[in-house]
Amino acid sequence: MVWAPEASTARTSKLELLRRLSTGPRGLTEAEAEARLISHGENVLPLRRPFSWPRRLARSLRDPFTMVLFGLGLVSLTVASWGTAAVIVVLVAASCVLRANGEYRADRSTAALRELVASTVTVRRRPSPDAEPSEREIPLDQLVPGDVIKLGPGDLVPADVRLLRSSGLSVHQAALTGESAPVPKLAPDRPDGEDHLCWQGSSVVAGSALAVVAATGTDTVLAGAYREERPTSAFDRSVSDLSWTLVRLTLIIPPIALVANALLHGDGLGALPFAVAVAVGLTPEMLPVVVTTALARGAALLARDGVIVKRLPALHDLGAADVLCLDKTGTLTRDRPVVDGSFAPDGQPDPEVLRWAAINSFWTLHLADLPAPDALDEAILDSVPDPGDVEGLRAWPFDPVTRVSRALVHDGASRVSVVKGAVEAVLERCAHVSPEAEQQAERTARRLADRGLRVLAVALRRDDATRDHVADGRDGAVRDHVADGRDDREAGRPDLTLAGYVTLTDELSPHAADALAQLSQHGCEPKVLTGDHPATAARICRDLGMPVVEVVDAGELSDAGLAEAANRATVFARCTPEHKARVVRALRRAGHTVGFLGDGVNDLPAMRAADVGICPRDAVDVTRETADIVLARKDLSVIGQAVAAGRRSTGNIVTYLRVALSSNLGNVVAMLVAGLMLPFLPMLPAQVLLQNLCFDAAQLAFAFDRPDPARMARPHRLRPRATLRFILGFGALNAAADLLTFTTLSWSVGTGQAAFHSGWFVENLLTQAAIMLLLRPRTAVPLPLWVATAALAAIGVFLPLSPLAAPLGLMALPFSTYLTLFALVIGYGLVLAALVRLTARRP
Repeated sequence: MVWAPEASTARTSKLELLRRLSTGPRGLTEAEAEARLISHGENVLPLRRPFSWPRRLARSLRDPFTMVLFGLGLVSLTVASWGTAAVIVVLVAASCVLRANGEYRADRSTAALRELVASTVTVRRRPSPDAEPSEREIPLDQLVPGDVIKLGPGDLVPADVRLLRSSGLSVHQAALTGESAPVPKLAPDRPDGEDHLCWQGSSVVAGSALAVVAATGTDTVLAGAYREERPTSAFDRSVSDLSWTLVRLTLIIPPIALVANALLHGDGLGALPFAVAVAVGLTPEMLPVVVTTALARGAALLARDGVIVKRLPALHDLGAADVLCLDKTGTLTRDRPVVDGSFAPDGQPDPEVLRWAAINSFWTLHLADLPAPDALDEAILDSVPDPGDVEGLRAWPFDPVTRVSRALVHDGASRVSVVKGAVEAVLERCAHVSPEAEQQAERTARRLADRGLRVLAVALRRDDATRDHVADGRDGAVRDHVADGRDDREAGRPDLTLAGYVTLTDELSPHAADALAQLSQHGCEPKVLTGDHPATAARICRDLGMPVVEVVDAGELSDAGLAEAANRATVFARCTPEHKARVVRALRRAGHTVGFLGDGVNDLPAMRAADVGICPRDAVDVTRETADIVLARKDLSVIGQAVAAGRRSTGNIVTYLRVALSSNLGNVVAMLVAGLMLPFLPMLPAQVLLQNLCFDAAQLAFAFDRPDPARMARPHRLRPRATLRFILGFGALNAAADLLTFTTLSWSVGTGQAAFHSGWFVENLLTQAAIMLLLRPRTAVPLPLWVATAALAAIGVFLPLSPLAAPLGLMALPFSTYLTLFALVIGYGLVLAALVRLTARRP
């Protein structure tokens, strides 16, 4: 049966639950476990299974440009234009293989990370119903409902479990709830609440427990957080808008050319190959290849630093992000406390209070039977390595019920009982000098907590009679009375003396401050979304030098209020998982591109709502599978490198779009005009395709281009409208240059088709080489780009002189024609350079 969490609340005892699961404290038999494994399935999360390489190859065919090229290829086959069809197949194959290979390699790297996670659990089973149970290690995926397991410090909770017995158990469940502090867990017979439950994905901080598995695999709470789909990302929206705009042009212009040729020349069907060539000439067929190459190169560079880009377009989204939302715990801080200070009851600094707290911690760690050191005790001892010459007599560790720890010591003069724990628990055990002193102590505790600090109270008691009894065990009633928590508070005799308070804070990540400042300087605003107290979160941000404009308590805001605060607030405290997702969605609705960094299940809704999800490699499986980018380590310095790589890749893609589309549009317009005026086709289909193939192959070098510093300093994304305005302007200039070339060729070479085709072929490749150098960022030209443009120009000049000229319909041109074409190209380059400088000055 599938276990429902509500069935294990206050109304269900341990015995009732064991009966419902058909198990007992001795565990299952091997036969029962095998039958349940077949019935319930393996204890694995419903993670997205990676696609095989062939399936990825098939999925890459869904790109709109790829579909258009397929359509044009079918038309080419229909009219027996075999060369055109062959070139189209080459272009489509190159694009699909590059994209599929990049994503397949990223998935393999992510799968390798899973092997780093512990994969066994200690289970109690029996070989037969009458045999005695034995404990052994089994793989996590073999765990079934009804299994009895043991949990100890450092263990991951492998499934949803109900505690049967616990000893000082505390669990870190930030991955599920966002709580940074460990949560104490108990094992009452009839519980009230959920402190008897441990969820898959949490981890044991201290203590030990015996538990029964109540749900595994897809029935766990952790699995339920994985089923929501993600919205469209910024990259997908931008590429889709631009792609479909160009697809419409591609589908409209060729029919116009076909009809015009039919009306003017009476040869509509004969012009069909030319119309197909015009469509191919207008289509940026290498866009998928260039986009994939640029993003894959960025991903490959990041992989050297241990950053795995699982979804290549996520690299663009990260470079475009102007807001990065992140949790506090484990990102800005290092998941462990440090001492901030110690104070007397009146609020004055008092190092003696910290010394007594260290005495309690030292002897608790040495005399109490602890399965693992307490993090707070270790933090206190780190600040006071030597608490002094004090003899420890006995210690009682922190109890989740009483919320205090005790140490009985001898300080050389007398015996002292040192009590440390939660402020409320210690204060109600103290005998205060006066009501005013009690109020002063409470005000001091509140003031320290309001500063965002974790506060522990320390109290002392000197009572020789009770100390003797407890120390030497001559009064068993008194010893048990203290040990199990039935102390003076419950006996109505509070007689502790408040020594003061010790304050602790989370240790800051050593790289967080510099990384946050770097992100802000690059136009990416960090926002902290945490489940902690507002004062705690604000303090951490201020300690890191992060400007805190406004702190919002998410639990006190309505949906409308939270959406309104999303833009102006820096810190969102007391956030539930749904609060985080609502903040991210509100930011996206306001026009921001949002990244989210998280590591727990409680971060999944926000990660899916963001444009790009980021997680560290030690995140829970379900979060790592959902994330677009997996970091080698959980600090922001790595994110800064990924942001830079995303902006570099996006800049290179934008350069390609501007160069390719400006040239293509100008050529198509010129071909359409010339086709209406000339008695022959201005360029043969094979020549158009060859020209495009050479031009597009050369533009692959843009993946190695150096970024524009201005683009690296701010979020950079594909903007379809700005791109279209650019290509319309510079495309018109290119068309004018081509028409001038037509006029010049008509005057210099007459109306010979081969000479005309050759002249325009040479001029086109030379101007395209010039465009590649002039429309790119104004930075030093890298060697691959020099080689590509030189090769493109060389093909334009020497191909008409080669043996391949005749099969392609080309011929050698007179030297004077070459000089004329060079002059036209130089003039075009000067005008283009002047326009580039003019547009660069505009704000």
